Amino acid sequence: MTWWEAVVLGLVQGLTEFLPISSSAHIRVVGELLPGGGDPGAAFTAITQLGTETAVLLYFRRDIVRIVKAWFGALPVGPWKGTVPRSDPDARMGWLIILGSIPIVVLGLLFEDAIETSLRHLAITAAMLAGFGLLLGFADTTGKKTKQLGEMSWRDGILFGLAQALALIPGVSRSGGTITMGLLLGYTREAAARYAFLLAVPAVFGSGLYQLVTAEPTPGAPGAGATGLATLVAFGVGFLVIVWFLKLISTRSYWPFVWYRLALAAAIVVLLLTGVLSPLAGTAGA
Repeated sequence: MTWWEAVVLGLVQGLTEFLPISSSAHIRVVGELLPGGGDPGAAFTAITQLGTETAVLLYFRRDIVRIVKAWFGALPVGPWKGTVPRSDPDARMGWLIILGSIPIVVLGLLFEDAIETSLRHLAITAAMLAGFGLLLGFADTTGKKTKQLGEMSWRDGILFGLAQALALIPGVSRSGGTITMGLLLGYTREAAARYAFLLAVPAVFGSGLYQLVTAEPTPGAPGAGATGLATLVAFGVGFLVIVWFLKLISTRSYWPFVWYRLALAAAIVVLLLTGVLSPLAGTAGA
């Protein structure tokens, strides 16, 4: 991978990570269309997501610090025990984020091989883009959009976590799956989006750091320099996208993203049928 290709993939990661259109699907497709050709791989995707999640830490830093302090203060043991009531909303949010992070950790470890190989088949990606796009449109149309994050129940926390875990399949979208579940549960567009961002922090950082430690060098995989550059670009672009996206959804629906997902799914199918894209990295075109 050349430096300019790393910049392009960093831009793609930053632009798509927080929108409900699947950053992993875009990285998979754009990576193969670049002159270097080929799927950058699940490890590259997970590591570059560290850049976008650092943007989340920066944007939501006050919320995150408040939640962490309250969570530690509400613990029954430790130097801060009893300084915050267990019923404190921020302390409760800390537990809900932990609870919601469990499904993606468990399923990610159980299906690690499939996630890095067979589930990256572009036919699956196209199906997920279209299917979950329509589900997002249905949720945005029928959801009550009245609940705020302070009303979240433990059941909702588990359902949010299961929805996030579906994003292990390229094409689903981490933010898209979580936001869709939030809308189906009756949360406002902004509340669902904010929780999607917060819930992603432990999962994405855990996945990225795990890949940094365990990923083995493979022929054709992006090098450390290219991956680092893409991660840095993803951070800068991702921060700007967060600001824009949260303003957008306060007044607009998610339907433009639904139509985009359907169009992208159709484009992938056409590119597969014409042999421009390979179903799986390293395979012949369909």
